[in-house]
Amino acid sequence: MRRDSIFYKLFQQSPTLLFELLTNPPTNAYEYKFDSVAVKEPKFEIDGVFLPPETGNPGTVYFCEVQFYKDERLYERVFAESWLYFYRYRDRFSDWQIVIIYPSRSLEQSDLYPHRAFLSSEQVHRIYLNELGDIRALPMWVALMVLTTVNEQLAPQEARYLLERSAIEQTATTNRAIIELITTIMVYKFEHLSRAEVEKMLGITLQETRVYREIKEEAEQREKSLILRQLTRRVGELPQQVREQVETLSLEQLENLGEALLDFTSMANLHSWLEALKA
Repeated sequence: MRRDSIFYKLFQQSPTLLFELLTNPPTNAYEYKFDSVAVKEPKFEIDGVFLPPETGNPGTVYFCEVQFYKDERLYERVFAESWLYFYRYRDRFSDWQIVIIYPSRSLEQSDLYPHRAFLSSEQVHRIYLNELGDIRALPMWVALMVLTTVNEQLAPQEARYLLERSAIEQTATTNRAIIELITTIMVYKFEHLSRAEVEKMLGITLQETRVYREIKEEAEQREKSLILRQLTRRVGELPQQVREQVETLSLEQLENLGEALLDFTSMANLHSWLEALKA
């Protein structure tokens, strides 16, 4: 299950969601906007940046990383990207904060010692979704984040509960957005089920939403973009021919490549993996 696009949608719909996870959010949290940015020379791509309003005094920039697989160089990358962006745009910001969201502590990188000062500071926040408490007691948008981590046995009943709760608590427009997000999460989580089976599971008609019609195409496009970014980080800028090969892969092949590239150290590893597909 690829969660990057789901969290991107969540933050787009509710930019204040990040601050619901923090003990001391900024007083003007509702004025922040969510964006993804690129920093060149060297090129870094930061997936989640919460930008303070441009009016008034310089504000605090919040960097967010959603991490659902183990990466033994995660903190090295996140701190480097964040510091470089902060350096480039220093005049605009008065301070920086970093938030890393994990499904559980088990996926945190093993060697924390070199980063002990940052990790113990008030500027770095590590959120473990499985430690936030009962999903039914959480704020709606936080509950949607936690729903991505719920196992397949419990996910249907929790998703139905959130649908019922949303219908009561939210406006029609917000409720429609939440229905689509819950549907997106469940379609990703239960890829092996047919449309009718997912409809029956949730007790709704997915034809009423855009998600079911668009989810497969959208998932494939986001997967391609994500894999291409990760490959660039791992092995360097991709030649056009290699990029085109990756873009022709099926969704299943892309997901397999997403797992394999964690062990890549050079372009040769990528070439070997692509050649193996032809065998």
